Amino acid sequence: MGAAGLHVCCFASQLANWSRPITTDFAVDVAELTRAIPRMQRMGTKYIRCMSYPNADWTEEAWREEAVRRLRELSRMAEDGGIILAHENCNGWGGESPANTLELLERVDSPAFRLVFDTGNPFVHRQNAYEYLETVIDHVVHVHIKDGYLDGEKNVFTYPGEGSCRVGDCIRLLIEHGYDAGYSIEPHIASIIHLGDASMDKEQVMYESYLTYGRKLMALYDQAAKTAAG
Repeated sequence: MGAAGLHVCCFASQLANWSRPITTDFAVDVAELTRAIPRMQRMGTKYIRCMSYPNADWTEEAWREEAVRRLRELSRMAEDGGIILAHENCNGWGGESPANTLELLERVDSPAFRLVFDTGNPFVHRQNAYEYLETVIDHVVHVHIKDGYLDGEKNVFTYPGEGSCRVGDCIRLLIEHGYDAGYSIEPHIASIIHLGDASMDKEQVMYESYLTYGRKLMALYDQAAKTAAG
């Protein structure tokens, strides 16, 4: 990869994610991070994405306290390994609101615990993406790009700039704030994109929509950079 000029900026993971509620055996996450750290060191990758555990009918207080306890322990492991947990505003206690995110950062209190901001998750959780980003922007080290809008109670995902998430404004805000790190795209649109060719198989649809998504993001980024530059 190095010879090809490629670099992995952030590992995906299942750490504390939507598939692991707060009742999940914590040893599962410890084992995953233990495996990931040497791989990240070998790849020269600094960040690994995590969440903060969906609830499982616990009280708010019990859920919060256990999520904090677990993420403190995982952050200690990350710090010892020279890597950083990047918490995503998704399913989990810390993703319930910007206030929860800031409290989680304060209570975990580790240089190895920072944020991934996903532009498309807030609308799914009936939040405002731009306002969320304004609140947490000082701690963002990586960005996921999604966009979409609500159709009644249905979540509809779109190309970037075509939904309600103010993706271009979020990028401009990041640039103005000095953010110069990575962006990952999460299209979520292959199942609803119709390319006008019924003979095209699912893999081809995904491939074409991914390329289109990336090109639309590049155009949004260029425009945001021009606006930020005045």
